[in-house]
Amino acid sequence: MKSGKFLTLGIETSCDETAASVVADGRFVMSNVISSQIDIHTRYGGVVPEIASRKHLERMNDVLDRALGDAGVKAQDIDLIGVTYGPGLVGALLIGVAAAKAMAYACDIPLIGVNHMHGHIAANYLEHHDLEPPFMALIVSGGHTEIVNVPGYNRCEKLGGTRDDAAGEAFDKVARVIGLGYPGGPKIDKAAKEGDPEAIAFKRVYLEPGSLDFSFSGLKTQALNYLNSEKQAGREIDVNDVAASFQEAVVEVIADKAVDAAVRHGRKRIVMAGGVASNSRLRYLMETKAGAKGIEVLKPSPVLCTDNGAMIASAAYYGYKAGGRTGLDLDAVPGLEF
Repeated sequence: MKSGKFLTLGIETSCDETAASVVADGRFVMSNVISSQIDIHTRYGGVVPEIASRKHLERMNDVLDRALGDAGVKAQDIDLIGVTYGPGLVGALLIGVAAAKAMAYACDIPLIGVNHMHGHIAANYLEHHDLEPPFMALIVSGGHTEIVNVPGYNRCEKLGGTRDDAAGEAFDKVARVIGLGYPGGPKIDKAAKEGDPEAIAFKRVYLEPGSLDFSFSGLKTQALNYLNSEKQAGREIDVNDVAASFQEAVVEVIADKAVDAAVRHGRKRIVMAGGVASNSRLRYLMETKAGAKGIEVLKPSPVLCTDNGAMIASAAYYGYKAGGRTGLDLDAVPGLEF
């Protein structure tokens, strides 16, 4: 039976989470099922695309069934299907897109293709039900570090992004070298709590004056060179100090640039998004630096920072309400831009 609410089913398979969620009226999560592959990919030190795709195929139907069951609805109760079609791993994306198109066709349900990055921003609507644009968004994840001006629900203007490694990618690489393993972000964050962020003078890379772009490859190389030189000299390496110092050099620049962007564009609110938005030190610096400028910082709970179907459902809802529609010829676009 229809509930009277507009129900959106969101499907997300851009990387290594097979996820589906039912969201009511674009804001209220009725179910949020995430099947993670972290344990599988940990043994390889990172995501193996072929394995990720295969696991999505194996788990997709079960995840969809659980999402509908947890929400207490049936497929025919769904008003809209939203699915991530990029950016991401092409094989992984194709599994989600194929499942969404099959269900849309079989049940005669409208379909919306969602930009994964728009989805991360929309996660904040699920956490903060009164949130409305305009605001500034900071997206920080394993594959992206971007500052986005959001003047409307369906309008996103990228102001800055990484020119090489994303913050999460840099954390993964340094964590692997110092023996913390994968995934690096949470492990760096945990170790840093026991370390001294000023122990090692890693450089802060701000690029040319006024730039809102990021670059972490040079900082990563500096950290690796430091570790090699200490080993060659026979000196003991304090993993916690390395983690804390490296993390500080990354998140301080991110926070400074995000706040600068908000000030320049007159935004009084910054929303955080993406897996690295769960980083405790980044959250603290964002609140401190933004607060000093009279800017509010909003952030989703950790489960909504990671890849999930609920954020895709929310983004799809607002796209649909604005008149957006996607045909059954929808295809994966792994390099999709804003």
